[in-house]
Amino acid sequence: MDSLTDTPETAPPDSLPTGSVPDGSVAAPAKATRDPEGTRARIMAAATEEFARYGLGGARVDRIAEQAGTNKRMLYYHVGNKEELYLAVLEDAYAHIRDTERTLNLDKLAPPDAIARLIGFTWQYFIDHPEFMALLNIENLHRAELLKTSGQVQSMHSPFVQMIGDVLARGVKDGVFRAGVDAVQLYISIAGLSYFYLSNVHTLSVIFGRDLLAEPAKEERLAHMVELVLQSLRP
Repeated sequence: MDSLTDTPETAPPDSLPTGSVPDGSVAAPAKATRDPEGTRARIMAAATEEFARYGLGGARVDRIAEQAGTNKRMLYYHVGNKEELYLAVLEDAYAHIRDTERTLNLDKLAPPDAIARLIGFTWQYFIDHPEFMALLNIENLHRAELLKTSGQVQSMHSPFVQMIGDVLARGVKDGVFRAGVDAVQLYISIAGLSYFYLSNVHTLSVIFGRDLLAEPAKEERLAHMVELVLQSLRP
């Protein structure tokens, strides 16, 4: 993947355990970890921080392994090479936000309240998880070349789109939303309203002479987004 990283890291021959299988995959280390789930979780946490900070090209597997309290051989065994690890981080990041969205119980709220809750959640999630926004920036710089190879991302988004579609349909039935709104377009607009503000907040603060990260400014922004979106949905 030379187009994605200047120095792709793969497992060097002397870092692989004796007995690597003929297809090139890495055999289990002689002394297997007693906590494989914990080891993988530490690797993923360290990798998320590393990729969010340095990008795909600048991230280093040795730093990730050190931060995770393991070694490169164990990392390759549990997750794979650098690009496989990066893809796993992306998939985990998307899975986390989609899993959390399912706890919003939008189906139990009146349609306008459900949309307002989704906007508020998206806004706060981006604030609380700057690493998620950083990963999105990085993968878009690479034109989603690795994300295209994922066998999970599209399937995990289908229920989410359906959830928004159900809210819209209920709103149309109740007479509070207009018909013909596409669920994907609506979510892109909701995410974009938060994403642009937060990803450009420092330059925007300078340009307009406001502290756009001050609590009053954030509260004003959220109220503005909710009103803007709900106004666009009204009949």
